[in-house]
Amino acid sequence: MARKRKKYITDRDLDILQIMWRHSGSMTASEICRQDDTLTMNTAQAVLRKLLREGFIEVADIVYSGTVLSRSYKTSISEEEFAVRQMTLDYMEYGEKLDKSSLLAALLDLEPDPDRRVIEINKLEQILDEYKKNITRKEGG
Repeated sequence: MARKRKKYITDRDLDILQIMWRHSGSMTASEICRQDDTLTMNTAQAVLRKLLREGFIEVADIVYSGTVLSRSYKTSISEEEFAVRQMTLDYMEYGEKLDKSSLLAALLDLEPDPDRRVIEINKLEQILDEYKKNITRKEGG
């Protein structure tokens, strides 16, 4: 029987995160709603509570929104960190069927610019060298 793939984050969650990543600084729920006319205040507040609970955002401040005190939120994870986290979770779903070197080779093949591909390979070599050193230290000490 095939495992049902977990949904880690909803499309609406991602919509709100993307609004926040595009905006510099913190935002209140009402400011977020003004960025997307399909969002209701109830939906925005529910999603913000979930994102707060999951650690994707944090309360930045308590500010006046009109005459009402409101929480303002900021992201606690960058868009790149989020993407890596999501890809890692996806990889874990298929980990038994896919080795890391095959995945890495496929990702490198996606880079059309040969110069950029060489830069990425050099970065990876540095990361792998550091991993080897850390493993050797742990085994030796």
